[in-house]
Amino acid sequence: MKKIYIPLLLLMTSLFFGQRNATISLDHIVQTMDGFGGSDAWRCQFIGKNWPEQKKNAIADLLFSKEIDAQGNPKGIGLSIWRFNLGAGSTEQGENSKVSDEWRRSECFLNADGTYDFSKQEGQRWFLQAAKKRGVEKYLIFTNSPPVHMTNNGLSFATQKNKLNLKEGAISKFADFLVQGIQGLEKKEGIKFDYVSPINEPQWEWMANNGDKNSQEGTPATNQEIYDLTKALSEKLKAKKMNTEIVIAEAGQINYLYENVNGENRDNQIDYFFGNSKNNISKLPNVKNTILAHSYFTTWPIDKQVLSRKLIAANVKRYPGLKYWQSEYCILENPGEAEIPGGAGGGRDLGMQTALFVARLIHNDIALANAASWQWWTSITRVDYKDGLIYLDDGKSKGGTTPDYVRNDGEFHDSKLLWVLGNYSLFVRPGMLRIDVPNQDELAAANDVMLTAYKDKANKKLVVVAVNCGKSDQKYAFNLTKGTLKNNEMTPYVTSESANLKRANIQKIDAVEIPAKSVVTFVGELQ
Repeated sequence: MKKIYIPLLLLMTSLFFGQRNATISLDHIVQTMDGFGGSDAWRCQFIGKNWPEQKKNAIADLLFSKEIDAQGNPKGIGLSIWRFNLGAGSTEQGENSKVSDEWRRSECFLNADGTYDFSKQEGQRWFLQAAKKRGVEKYLIFTNSPPVHMTNNGLSFATQKNKLNLKEGAISKFADFLVQGIQGLEKKEGIKFDYVSPINEPQWEWMANNGDKNSQEGTPATNQEIYDLTKALSEKLKAKKMNTEIVIAEAGQINYLYENVNGENRDNQIDYFFGNSKNNISKLPNVKNTILAHSYFTTWPIDKQVLSRKLIAANVKRYPGLKYWQSEYCILENPGEAEIPGGAGGGRDLGMQTALFVARLIHNDIALANAASWQWWTSITRVDYKDGLIYLDDGKSKGGTTPDYVRNDGEFHDSKLLWVLGNYSLFVRPGMLRIDVPNQDELAAANDVMLTAYKDKANKKLVVVAVNCGKSDQKYAFNLTKGTLKNNEMTPYVTSESANLKRANIQKIDAVEIPAKSVVTFVGELQ
């Protein structure tokens, strides 16, 4: 009778008190996490160079700080990866660059005469140092275009479809630029770049979209061109005895990783680069066995979000040791008013509804696609759009796009989206192990409670992140397999409409509370 009685009692208790049970399999390791990140493109170039020290340090604290105040509340979200945009030189060209938005142009360390000037990109370098001072662990350098002196049209965006905007025979020169850019920055700033991403969103054409102008730097590339560049860069990094690892391919949509989208040799990238072909890059020196993509345009409706991420996991799993990173996202979809204010990416929103939309995506990218890293696009924004973690304005409007708008000073605002990312980034550090939380119904959980769990073996910690998109508070009993917590206690950090990673009262593991419309990180000490 005992074997029947105990589960029945648990079930009746759960029904009576409205409590749910969740198993956390401490002995079932799913993956090793590589960290959470954000990008400096493009606003850091002006904020870091021109804004008052007090304000830009406060912004840096929000992004990078791991400090806890006297009340136990975090000062910032402790990003562990910082993405540095290695510019192509559209800034030096000015209006002749035909990049219409001055804030989306970028300087280039390489001058037209072939010399290098590492005093450029001053504002971005300020944020590099701010990240270093606050203990950011990993640094990634990425390009949107080769230097304008090397492109086949002299511009930082393309005029030919489905072709890398690079002069014939200049692959080696482009690889040299990447190596010297990394070496020069490392020497000047005292920062080691762990990763280099040489191509960004190669599936898009990056051609003029406003008369003869484009709004930013960019270039298409075929899989063959990406392979050729990766091979050349690999050889040069090895020759220089550098440890920086190459990461590719920053696909513009995740389905370009696992299916034939349009027959343009820019898709099926998992098979192309890591499969049984002559273009397998996994054995090349200085190549990280990881494939990168961006979660744009695949997040809505929910069944599409769930299915497409399962397809990533299934295809990556075919190649032992291969990992997946979600390396860029902001809201570009149109999921409607029921999901986010304004129904789409337009119109900034600092509140919880937009943050929950993104929190659900972070969860599914990790839990379903097995993303070992999750990275946001532009960390700081000045426009009236849902593309930032921190928002800038002049105190009179919700954003602007004129060249002088908040160029030298302004006001800044944290968002709930910033703090929701912090529920992951501050607590789930590089090297931590994600462990299984079995028996979750992905589709049902997407509008209810979603759970992921992580184990820090070195510091003997258990971290559980709960995303509650539902309208009701929920109580859970966390049932651990093969392990116990000190005093059976966990400390919750709550992000909600009224709290920003606020430390709440310690709770017993068999009676944790997850408020409606919130994200909660629970931290416990493993025995």
